Amino acid sequence: MGKKFDALIGRKFKTSKLKTTLNLAISRLSLLKKHRLARFTIARSDIIQLLRLNHHQQALLRVEQVIKDQNILDVYDMIHGYCNLLIQRINFIEQANECPKELEEAVSNLLYGAPRCGEFPELQKIREILTSHFGKEFAEGASELRRNCGVSQIMIQKLSPAQSTLECRMKILTDIAKENGIILQLDISTPEIRKEKVVVEKKIEKQMSFSEAKNYKEATDVAQDAFESAAYDVIAARAAVELARRATVELARSESFVSDGSDSNSDVNELFHSAKDYIISQGQQVNIENKLNSTRIKRLNRQ
Repeated sequence: MGKKFDALIGRKFKTSKLKTTLNLAISRLSLLKKHRLARFTIARSDIIQLLRLNHHQQALLRVEQVIKDQNILDVYDMIHGYCNLLIQRINFIEQANECPKELEEAVSNLLYGAPRCGEFPELQKIREILTSHFGKEFAEGASELRRNCGVSQIMIQKLSPAQSTLECRMKILTDIAKENGIILQLDISTPEIRKEKVVVEKKIEKQMSFSEAKNYKEATDVAQDAFESAAYDVIAARAAVELARRATVELARSESFVSDGSDSNSDVNELFHSAKDYIISQGQQVNIENKLNSTRIKRLNRQ
């Protein structure tokens, strides 16, 4: 009923229109890639020139442009592949009322990338056609990155406006310097690098705080068990010491007896050695308990 109604009011999905627009988008990609590759080459040449002039700090700043150009080139390659896939399955798209699962990634990524790829009119047109066919809700889900939207994490990362990390920029700069036989010399105490290190450290602390909060109760329980176990062992050790003290007193007293001395000494010695064995066993038990508790706490911290 829905397709008949669309046909009556002139909204029938036109396969030829989508296919033509996809082919135009592929042609446009060739031009866009050439222009972006030229910018990428110039930025990379600038970095090499700065490194040779020993302006290594300025070269590190210039790396950001190289990363952005490379990300866009990667996005263009992804879009090229998605467009070819839709052309191959164009008849399948026409027959489907909803976006097929096997095409969900391609369609979602095109919908997400359209408003984020700058001057790319053909991609905007593809977005309009796909939105009209699969529905506004599906298109908004991809554009707004709603749950289970199907957009690739790689596409999201490549099109992110956020600045690349210091580690990423350092790696690329190091690779460029190595390829050109240049020894990289950077002053890590510069304000820019110090500021970024602080930002990164705060992000790490924020991520760790969640994990620590999650395991806080379990770690507290383990610590409490360890404390109670240690307290019990202390009491037991004190009792053993008291037993040994009494045995020593009895042994001293027995020295004053002449008659039946051998029996008394034998009983006292047996009592003394029993106390000694008990203390040793308790010490071993304390060591075992401490090792177990230490292992449990380390395991929780790693989680």
